[in-house]
Amino acid sequence: MKRILLSLLALIIPFLTFAQETTEKGLDQKIDEAFKPVSDFFSAVIFFEVFDGAPFVIILLVLSALFFTLYFGFPNFRYFAKAINVVRGKYDDVEGHGIEGKPEINIVEGDIRDTIRDESKEGEVSHFQALATAVSGTVGNGNIAGVALAIALGGPGATFWMIVCGLLGMSTKFVECTLGVQYRDVGEDGTVYGGPMYYLSKGLKERGFKVLGKIAAIIFAVFCIGGSFGGGNAAQSNQATVVLKELLDLQSTGAGFWIGIVLAILVGIIIIGGIKRIASVTEKVVPFMAILYLLACLYIIFGNFSLVDDAIGLIINEAFNPTAIGVGSIIGVLLVGFKRAAFSNEAGAGSASIAHSAVKTKYSASEGLVALLEPFIDTVVICTMTALVIIIFNFGGAFEYGGDGSGAVFIDGVSYEGAGITSMAFAKYIPYSNVFLTIAVVLFAVSTMISWSYYGLQSWKFLFGRGKTADLVYKLLFLTFVVVGAAASMNSIWAFSDAMIFAMVFPNMVGLFFLFPVVKKQLARYFEAIKASKS
Repeated sequence: MKRILLSLLALIIPFLTFAQETTEKGLDQKIDEAFKPVSDFFSAVIFFEVFDGAPFVIILLVLSALFFTLYFGFPNFRYFAKAINVVRGKYDDVEGHGIEGKPEINIVEGDIRDTIRDESKEGEVSHFQALATAVSGTVGNGNIAGVALAIALGGPGATFWMIVCGLLGMSTKFVECTLGVQYRDVGEDGTVYGGPMYYLSKGLKERGFKVLGKIAAIIFAVFCIGGSFGGGNAAQSNQATVVLKELLDLQSTGAGFWIGIVLAILVGIIIIGGIKRIASVTEKVVPFMAILYLLACLYIIFGNFSLVDDAIGLIINEAFNPTAIGVGSIIGVLLVGFKRAAFSNEAGAGSASIAHSAVKTKYSASEGLVALLEPFIDTVVICTMTALVIIIFNFGGAFEYGGDGSGAVFIDGVSYEGAGITSMAFAKYIPYSNVFLTIAVVLFAVSTMISWSYYGLQSWKFLFGRGKTADLVYKLLFLTFVVVGAAASMNSIWAFSDAMIFAMVFPNMVGLFFLFPVVKKQLARYFEAIKASKS
């Protein structure tokens, strides 16, 4: 604990000096002005357009997800029940007894029984803990602020395309998380290191593309570190700050900075512990906050049940006949929906495979099946609930879809954006919901930040080694971005966050398209083991 406090003090002292020197200039504004050029640059580079205003990275994500869905025979539907059973532990006997426990299985996909290591001893967390950690990295303010942003920009029709993207993303998540476990590294102390960095470098080396794999792995690691600073950190602290300032009625120009300092201290205390502590926290916090949030959404939805069919009809109609100002066409609203869904569930970015790699299993496909539940939980369920609440709220004409094109809308003459819009929708139906939603947003933010700190740290270790000094440098940089996110504007932070998350897609897809046959082989191996255990 003493080392943690000293580390946090090392971070805070320079910030306090900076705060004292710039208070008279408007602290939050000063930080935002410094950060905006960086954000604009990365956004312009990553989201280059190929036709009709469509960014290439979005097209790559959608077509890749569609390909994996078709190639694996719709795993998002066929294996849904089996995935739930894996999380429930129905097949734990297959996972944990080792090959020696079933002497009739002498050869598994060409491996002689006596030569197989009991890989179930490798790993640090259970299937449920790995799922909870990964879900905490995806279920965050993308589900509250991101959905509100999508509807504010693209109207109700964006919800339809978010759901489509979530369903397709289940297949991509299945592929990348299977590969994450398949090619993970295990240190001498049993610590697991996994993710795209490893299946790119090791998997492509197997295929005879050693140099390409190494380059792609390095590029991914760099972008993942950026993603941990942006979407997994700054965007989260930004929206937590928005609702905290609104709840506490903080008008000071430096309020965001000081909220960021507090958040940085809280997150800093947690992230020193590594994946085991993160898993122990998230397996409790994630289900709790998700259930509370869903109950609140269901209360509003069932309280306005007569409007649900109207809301669903509006979602479908607006998906193909958009009227929101600014989107202009089906392509426009589709891009808004896909962009926000992909940001929320991160399918194709490869980040979740880092957490799933730490699972205790000897069958990599088992964890791939678990992982396909994430986009369903994150996008199909939670994002859709949020969207229905906002759409029902807006049947009274509270704001105009499309707004001014910035993502902000005017409600009773006051500008709201992101989580602020969702907060207004909740406030209409639930007394004191501003307090509840503030707590939910902060919990979503903190859980996402601690999970993403692990993702970023694994990438940092891949680039700079696994020493304690390197770890500390990364964690201090990570905590710095907690403060930057809290102080900067939503537009700057979310543009940077989008760019960093989507940048990870490019190197990750290299690995997925080279290695998807491995996934098919491992899936058959797992199903054969389940079948044999029943015989």
